Amino acid sequence: VLRTFVESSLQIDEQGSFLPAIRCVPISALKYQTVLQALTQEGSGVEPAGDSLEVLRAQEEWEAVENIQPGAGRWQSPDRPGQLISFNEALQHFQAADLSICREKVQSAVSRRGLSALFRCLFGPPQLRDGLQEERDLILAIAQCGLDHEDPVHSRVLQTIYKKLTGSRFDCALYGAHWEELGFQGSNPATDLRGAGFLALLHLLYLVMDSKTLLLAHEIFRLSQHHIQHFPFCVMSVNITRIVIQALREECLSKECNRQHTVIPVVNNLYAATFLRLAYVWRTQQKTILDSSFVLKDLEILAKKNPKQLLRNLDAYLTKGTEGLSLMELSGAQNVSGSDDNYPKNLTFTGVCDLQLDTTERVQAV
Repeated sequence: VLRTFVESSLQIDEQGSFLPAIRCVPISALKYQTVLQALTQEGSGVEPAGDSLEVLRAQEEWEAVENIQPGAGRWQSPDRPGQLISFNEALQHFQAADLSICREKVQSAVSRRGLSALFRCLFGPPQLRDGLQEERDLILAIAQCGLDHEDPVHSRVLQTIYKKLTGSRFDCALYGAHWEELGFQGSNPATDLRGAGFLALLHLLYLVMDSKTLLLAHEIFRLSQHHIQHFPFCVMSVNITRIVIQALREECLSKECNRQHTVIPVVNNLYAATFLRLAYVWRTQQKTILDSSFVLKDLEILAKKNPKQLLRNLDAYLTKGTEGLSLMELSGAQNVSGSDDNYPKNLTFTGVCDLQLDTTERVQAV
C-alpha cells in the first residue's frame, strides 16, 4: 500500500522532473520509489538494503537534537524546562525560605544619637507602621542574600533577565562574557551584588517582567550601549538598588508606604522611578561614564528628599507612554539645588539612543 501511494504521488511532470512532488513525502518512504531505486542502482549493481541498526540509531540521535539548549553546556532535562520566572514567584520563594542568617545582618534603621535623634523625632518623616515592618525586614533580608548558582530559583531569575533583555529564547551559561554584555563587570554576576544582594536581581526581574516597565528597561538598556554615552547597565542598576535600600533604612519611604499600606510595591516603583530619572538626566544632559558618581549622588539625595516626586514622574511615564510624556512634564527635571534647565519641550523620551552630537543640539540640551 505504501509503495502504491508513493509511486502515485511522485508523478513526473511534463519537463520530466519529479523533485517538486517529493517534498510532501517522508524520507523513509522514498526507498519504495522505482525511479530513485533505478538512480541508486545504476552502475553499482548493489541492491538497496533495509533499515539497519546504525540507521535507526542515527535517526534517534537526530530526533534528540531539538532537546539541546545552546549555551547551557548540557542536555535540557524534560522535567526542568528553562521557563521564565515572574517577580511574584521569586518573591514567594524568599518568603518561604529560611532567611534567619540574613535577618541577623539586617539593620532596619539608621541609628541616631543626641541632637540628630531629637531633630529626627520632631521634624523627620513618620515611622513605619507596625504591620509593615515585617515586609520591610524581608526586603532588607533579601538584600543580605547572595547569588547561589546551585539554587534553581536563583538561576531562573538570571536566565529570565538575560532572555528579556537580549530577546534570546535559549538559556545561557552561568558564567561567561555574555554577562559583561549586559553590564556586569565580570563573567560572574555574583561579584557585582555587594551592598544590594539578591534584591538587585529581583529589581531587575521586576523591571523586565512587568509589562508596563519592560519598554523602559529596553530603552535604558539601549542607552547603556550608546557608543559615547555607554555605561554598565546592570552595575548601574545595582547602584540604584543601593540607593533605594538606604532610603528605606532612613525611613524616607515610610510616609508613602503607610499611605499605600504596603512596602514592596513602593520599593519596586521607587527603583524604576530612579532608573527612569537616571536615563532622563543621562540622555538630556549628555552624561558619560565619567559623570556616573555625580549622577548617582544627586539621585540618592533626590530619592531621600522627594521620593514622591520620582514616583509621580514614573506614574506619568507609565500612564501616558513615551509618546505623550515630554521632558518638561518630568517635574523632577529640576536638579536638587532647584535650578531649572531650559529643556526643549518637544523632545520626548522615545529613542533615547538617537543622539545627534552636533553643536546645536548640545547647546539646546544644556
